[in-house]
Amino acid sequence: MIEWGFLAIVAALSVYGIVIYNRLVRDHQRSLAGWSDIEVQLKRRHDLIPKLVDAVKQYASYEQSTFEQVTASRGRASSLQTPAQQGPLESEISQNLVSIYALQEAYPELKADQSFLQLQTEISDVEVDIQFARRYYNGAVRNLNTRIDSFPDLLLARLFRYQHAAYFEFEEIQR
Repeated sequence: MIEWGFLAIVAALSVYGIVIYNRLVRDHQRSLAGWSDIEVQLKRRHDLIPKLVDAVKQYASYEQSTFEQVTASRGRASSLQTPAQQGPLESEISQNLVSIYALQEAYPELKADQSFLQLQTEISDVEVDIQFARRYYNGAVRNLNTRIDSFPDLLLARLFRYQHAAYFEFEEIQR
């Protein structure tokens, strides 16, 4: 009789361990998928920046330092892989974009340029998509990190060397 009780306890603990492990895997995969979504949106944004710079250059050719800053920031972004590295650089790119948008005050004809306005709208749409993707990713990271820190999940998380994921901190463009 004791053997059956012992086997039942071992089986229950095994099933519970499998459930915990599968939840860790699920949360880890959600954070990876969330980061992938952010990368897609950032790539879309990075692809629009040279077009925006070209549209503005036609009107503000002597604003070269602003163009160089945004181009250099965009170039550095391609070499970064983690959310902790990417967030501050993307915030810098946002500030550079604000500088470019501010040029339209000095150049009224730029305000009327349809390609500039369309690119500005597209970048704004991408910014919204980045924020949605960031919220999803940070929620997935929060769930994973909570699971890694919670008992009894932390026992399996440590056994299988799960690491905390970094949040993606990113400042929205303030115009």
